[in-house]
Amino acid sequence: MNAQATTTPKNRRKPSRGAARTAEENAEKGFAASQKLSDSMQRVLVDLIELSLQGKQVHWNVVGTNFRDTHLQLDEIIEASRLFADTVAERMRALHALPDGRSDVVAETTTLPECPHGEIATRDAIDLMTERLDGVAATCREVHDQVDEEDPTTADILHTILERIEQLSWMVSAENRTPK
Repeated sequence: MNAQATTTPKNRRKPSRGAARTAEENAEKGFAASQKLSDSMQRVLVDLIELSLQGKQVHWNVVGTNFRDTHLQLDEIIEASRLFADTVAERMRALHALPDGRSDVVAETTTLPECPHGEIATRDAIDLMTERLDGVAATCREVHDQVDEEDPTTADILHTILERIEQLSWMVSAENRTPK
């Protein structure tokens, strides 16, 4: 019998103070992210969460010419950023890292600039979201080489994120461009 736990008549452990790891959790094996890898993925995670939140804020408050197209493009950005945030967080858990998407953590650690309050003209919304998309891409690129060195599988996730985020940036920014 385990010295830390006694059994009840039904062979159950008596509750102890705090949560205890289960046998299944103790049986987890495999690759575990280093603190550096975990920190890198956390940086990407908070920027993706912030992108989705700011995208929704702009989505609710955009006004002006091409409103409908801008509104629909914002939906695409929000959907992609939420999907990618979930993918990153689940990858972190698969590597025994702890994702932190709490609002205070996101607000304190995101690299994205603050979203303005109030109505936002469509031209300004386009520029604002392009800047945020480029910011998320920059974070992915900043952490990429270190991530790739430690875990190429996680780097593949960054490749997928970069491909779509940069595509969205191009498509959104084209709204305000004039031909050269």
